[in-house]
Amino acid sequence: MPFRYRLQKILDFRINQKEEQLMRVQKAQQAVYQAEQDIKKNNQDILDTKEGMRHADPMMYESYDNFLKHLWKKAEELEIVRQDLQKKLDVEVAKLVKCEQAVKVLEKHKEKNKEIYIAEEKAAELKQFSELGVTRFFKQTQERNIEEENDILKQLKEIEGI
Repeated sequence: MPFRYRLQKILDFRINQKEEQLMRVQKAQQAVYQAEQDIKKNNQDILDTKEGMRHADPMMYESYDNFLKHLWKKAEELEIVRQDLQKKLDVEVAKLVKCEQAVKVLEKHKEKNKEIYIAEEKAAELKQFSELGVTRFFKQTQERNIEEENDILKQLKEIEGI
């Protein structure tokens, strides 16, 4: 009879939860990456605006200043968004770690149960072989006794027949 783990459905459920959590972590990582890309783009816009301001007409300085203030404010907002997304990512990673631990616990339990099952199977097999050996020994003993009785009867017949 092959090994059958009685908590297999729970193990499968936890593995599915872990995989779903892994997908959530990947989405959160992607969101953080996108926020970092937005920040880089905004910083590049700031640098381009500063460079454009150097070559611009002095009449446009006020417009450039206003636009730079807007970009800096946007940079602060993007950084806040990135920090929020990073916190969400950290929470999702912590959940993933818990899911992985739950799966590992059941996998270890399954492995121990499998080892116990294998040991019991070996013991049962040894017991069966032992029983076969005892049966064989008993049959051989009976056969020897019958042969000895037959030999004794032959000897008696020979003694009586002489």
